[in-house]
Amino acid sequence: MLASMEFKCMELSILPTTKRTHQCLPALSETISLLAGTVMANKGPSYGLSREVQSKIDKKYDQDLEERLTEWIIAQCGAGVGQPEAGKTGWQNWLKDGCVLCELINSLSSGNKPIRKIQSSGMAFKQMEQISQFLNAAEKYGITKTDMFQTVDLWEGKDLAAVQRTLMALGNLAVTRDDGTYRGDPNWFHKKSMENRRDFSEDQLNEGKSVIGLQMGTNKGASQAGMTGYGRPRQILNNNP
Repeated sequence: MLASMEFKCMELSILPTTKRTHQCLPALSETISLLAGTVMANKGPSYGLSREVQSKIDKKYDQDLEERLTEWIIAQCGAGVGQPEAGKTGWQNWLKDGCVLCELINSLSSGNKPIRKIQSSGMAFKQMEQISQFLNAAEKYGITKTDMFQTVDLWEGKDLAAVQRTLMALGNLAVTRDDGTYRGDPNWFHKKSMENRRDFSEDQLNEGKSVIGLQMGTNKGASQAGMTGYGRPRQILNNNP
């Protein structure tokens, strides 16, 4: 592969420097992409502790949730996004190039689309770049960092359960916003609790400073009736025979 790239660049060596550079860059870019894809795709099996950890991660993947998320994505984006093959690997391959994910986040925006250019590509770095664009747009939409998956979780299939978690959080937020962009059954997701902010005037805040909180107890009903002064002994003798 490297020899092929070197041969292509040598063929262009007789051209002027500027033209030679511009014509050699596509070959270099394609080779780097193929190398990256080959290295990531041809990883050997895991053994020992790594295999045990990966097995636990794989068990978190929910087949029923996969079907619900697939149904929502198709309802949200339209039939143009296609249909994944059955199974975990088919679902990964459906989302792997980032195009479906970018279409999804764009469909949840009523104004300017967060991702302007969506292009299908077989190059590894192009696919990972589009996944990263989706993640950035999802974070701006309101998804917290703790609910976000990493690019390798999807592209390499490291943790597809994390991908499901991100898409669930996205669906929950879309249903909660209720801005007219959500398509599908609202019962597929749960509405998130929203902030209930209260604003108090300066007078109300000052009045609250004189109130004793119930956490500190209460002085209501307190009385000193029957108490003796400090320092005096307590009378325990009955003077009445």
